[in-house]
Order: sequence, then C-alpha cells, then structure tokens
Amino acid sequence: MELIQLPDATLVHHYVGGNEQALEILIKRHQAKIFGFIFSKLDDVELANDIFQDTFIKVVNTLKTGKYNEEGKFISWVMRIAHNLIMDHYRKEKRVTIYNDTEQTPFFTFLKDDSETIEEVLVNNQITEDLQQLILELPEDQQEVIRMRLYQDMSFKEIAETRAISINTALGRMRYAIINLRRLMEKRQISLSQ
Repeated sequence: MELIQLPDATLVHHYVGGNEQALEILIKRHQAKIFGFIFSKLDDVELANDIFQDTFIKVVNTLKTGKYNEEGKFISWVMRIAHNLIMDHYRKEKRVTIYNDTEQTPFFTFLKDDSETIEEVLVNNQITEDLQQLILELPEDQQEVIRMRLYQDMSFKEIAETRAISINTALGRMRYAIINLRRLMEKRQISLSQ
C-alpha cells in the first residue's frame, strides 16, 4: 500500500520511525484546511504563513521528542496548536505599557501623532509601486488570485466560485504567490516595509 493512502495515525508512526515523506504527505493532505483556518482568524496572508510554518515546526518538535499523545485525530491536534499560536500572537499584540505621569517623565512625553508624514506617504507609495511591479512578474493564475483577494477584497470562496476552481486551489495559488513574491524581493533586494 502506498504511503499516500495511509491514515494520519499510521503516517505519524512512519514519520516518528524516520520516514520524512510521511510528514510531507500529512502536510500536503491538511495544509489547505489548516492555512484556511489560520488565515480566517488573522486576515493577513504573511502572518498566516508565518503561523502556519510555526505550527508545523511545533508539530515536528513534538513528534521528534516523542511527546505526541495520540488521544484524538492528528488534524484536531494540529488545529489546536495553530489556534494556540494565534492566541499567543493576539496576547503579544495586546501587551501595553502603562506610564505614570511624573515630573521626570510627564504623561505628554508618551503621546504621539500617528498621522503620516510626507516621507511616510512617499515611502508607502513606493512600496505600493514596487509590489505592483513584482505582482506582474508572477504567473497569471497567481496574479489573478492576488488581485481578487487584495484589490477586490474577495474571499477565497468567492475567488473559487468566480474562477471555477476549488478553495484549496485558490489558497494554494495565494500561498505560492507569496512564496514567489518573497523570492523576487530577495533577488532584487526590495523591502516592502518602512
């Protein structure tokens, strides 16, 4: 029997036994569902990609150290890890330092104007222009998904219905588009941050 046809639990045992391909099959089998779940909670593709990767780093570490306890389904366990990483992200974001008004550090020291300066507007315009140029270098199917998702604010379900493809295909194209954009940025030494 081929590995690809084996149930998750058997693949986990194969991976723990040293078969790296078993983990690859598990990731491919569940990546769309897991990435879709993460993305639905964050609505930020880059951050969702990072948490997706962190999830599988944690999965690998747990499996390699023999700490995986097969109480339920593998996918439920991975989703729980992803959920916990998302919660950790939100907890880190909400940490706020509280300052007291003293003579040494008056309260007004900590107030700032968040409106964009002219320099920031110019930098943001350049970033937008760079990103649009990079998108034009992607394969047409990846360009299409990015345009529909980022510029037309369509959900992956809407994209799938509009293009007559599966949601997994739409998610996959977006994922490959991001990977390709990162490669292009590294190649051209472009940074899309201020």
